[in-house]
Amino acid sequence: MNEKIVIHDSIATIAKEQWNQLAHNAGPFLQYEFLSALEVSGCCGGDTGWQPFHVTVEREGRIVLAAPGYLKTHSYGEYVFDHAWANAYHQHGLEYYPKWIAAVPFTPVTGRRLLVKEENLLSADLVQDIGNSLKTECESRFGESLSSLHWLFVGEDEDQALDEERQYLTRHSVQFQWHNYNYAGFDDFLSALTSRKRKSINKTRKALLDKGIRFSHRTGRSIDADTLSFFVKCYQSTYLKRSGHVGYLNKAFFETLVNTMSERILIVTAEEHQVPIASALFFYDSSGLYGRYWGALKQVDSLHFACCYFEGIEFAINNKLPHFNPGTQGEHKILRGFEPVYCKSKHQLLEFAFHDAVANFLQQENQHIVHYFNQAQNALPFNQEFVPTLKTKSVIHPNDDT
Repeated sequence: MNEKIVIHDSIATIAKEQWNQLAHNAGPFLQYEFLSALEVSGCCGGDTGWQPFHVTVEREGRIVLAAPGYLKTHSYGEYVFDHAWANAYHQHGLEYYPKWIAAVPFTPVTGRRLLVKEENLLSADLVQDIGNSLKTECESRFGESLSSLHWLFVGEDEDQALDEERQYLTRHSVQFQWHNYNYAGFDDFLSALTSRKRKSINKTRKALLDKGIRFSHRTGRSIDADTLSFFVKCYQSTYLKRSGHVGYLNKAFFETLVNTMSERILIVTAEEHQVPIASALFFYDSSGLYGRYWGALKQVDSLHFACCYFEGIEFAINNKLPHFNPGTQGEHKILRGFEPVYCKSKHQLLEFAFHDAVANFLQQENQHIVHYFNQAQNALPFNQEFVPTLKTKSVIHPNDDT
């Protein structure tokens, strides 16, 4: 091949303009500004367990392909849980870390992982060459061998290219996402639900209104320092209560984002009698709305649902956004109109015996995933007159191991 594969230990060594040209339609999290904010704020790099190890393919001094990548010394913040695999390695006296992942840190959102200028660049040979370059570079720089390569929450193009390479196993998971079926407004969305669920949501919203709770939306330049500081306070306080630490992401990260990509950020603030009590931060662009972080200083029944889901749905409808991804996990989303969708990740374990063992594990796991998906599908609260028309639901079979 005429292309040159380069491994970067910082996004700063990659030309911003060239990266964003490749990522122009890849969603907010693949933008140079987002990945850079993680590094300059110290949320990635150093001793965080997220060492940038980005890939570019260059031709005549221009980048024609880029992939966000990280060397990992733990498996936290990935949302594709492989702790059992790491434990199995350890029990057999083998090192599972470092491993390499193609992903956006702390962001379980399906999207492109191979940003390309020309679609015909995606080939099994190139994927294999990238893997070989990563292994060689890791050994050269750190004197350590990679245990495995992981492409997390891949889009359809990457899925196909990695399948063709034939060394990767496919792991499925289920998320819940809301889809905009050209609703005219929030009431139009409610009309698609069963009478019982429609009444329940209206009752929840009215109860909050009766308590004097109102919501404000700020985007772009309207996100001032006070709005952001209050959000960070809520986020860190809630994270501390749940996990005992203030979260992976620090104030510098959020400040950098507001300074560099505020036009893609929405902050919803909940006020009780004009006193702020909770806040949620979303990202959005023409591809959709993405709910990411939330926190509250006061516990109010159903406030989380209203702030993070109902306000997000209303914003998506008003701005004609095609879908709303509120974050990973959470069966409670189903009864609020969020539909199950399959997500995929790709895994290559370089120890052949473990690769085969994981293949067998995934074959069994898929049976549970299919059952879970079907249960969620059957629990959707849409009325009989409304049939969702989502066309992007992929299908897996219980015996699939790829």
